[in-house]
Amino acid sequence: MEEGQRVSLANILVHVDSSPRAAERVALAVRLAERERGRLTGVFAETADPFQVGVVTVWPSERYTAAMERAHAAFQQATAALGERASFMDANRGSGAAIFERLTDLARSFDLVVVGQTEEGVPVPAKLPERLITQSGRPVLVVPFVGTYPDIGHRPLFAWRRSAAAARALADSRLIVVARPCDGLVMEVLKPSEEADEFASLVIAGLAAHGVTARFEHVVVDDVDVMDTLLNAAADHSSDLLVIGGFDAGGLALLGRGAGSRFILAHMTLPVLFSH
Repeated sequence: MEEGQRVSLANILVHVDSSPRAAERVALAVRLAERERGRLTGVFAETADPFQVGVVTVWPSERYTAAMERAHAAFQQATAALGERASFMDANRGSGAAIFERLTDLARSFDLVVVGQTEEGVPVPAKLPERLITQSGRPVLVVPFVGTYPDIGHRPLFAWRRSAAAARALADSRLIVVARPCDGLVMEVLKPSEEADEFASLVIAGLAAHGVTARFEHVVVDDVDVMDTLLNAAADHSSDLLVIGGFDAGGLALLGRGAGSRFILAHMTLPVLFSH
């Protein structure tokens, strides 16, 4: 690929907490930073109550501080190969609302945000991925709470439709996340009454201009089957990444009104890159 055709993934933010799954998403973020020779910042954030002594409230509590320090030590070990390109910070907030605000503001300064899928029993606000997707203005890579993902972007599945969010997701992924070389599949899922995108060949050509090899496929299903169709296609393609426009404003329920995006967030079987 000629110089100038690729935009580097220079600055990644990964959410860190005290759950066991934090190590998996940090490892994936490290892999992306190594692949793109970029920087990686880990931000510790989890819900916690302040410590109360009589009528005096003290923050942070010893329990929170100990959890943060353990996470910091694990992050330093996981990012040792990055050297000075790795850094760590503490969001230093314990309420869900404050974490939402703090991480959303932080995310806007980065090329990519890496966060874990919502998991029961973990001290993280349940809608953190949704909040980052809809409010940060940045592409958000959500890592499932099960499975191991040493790398992504070699066999991507792009969920396509004629919408701003889908176009944004395609552009974000081809510029900063998808590996080269790769074997990609662009899938347009249609309702029976809809016509296929007449510019499908231009979508493929646009990917090729950025060194991304992919083929285009149209699939017609009833609206209720759209999300499962995408996840099944990802399995059939042995995909290591699903790229999707999140919380789009119209069209199929897959991306419209948020129902489809929330379905994918709840049932993902592989890492998913959301753009909004």
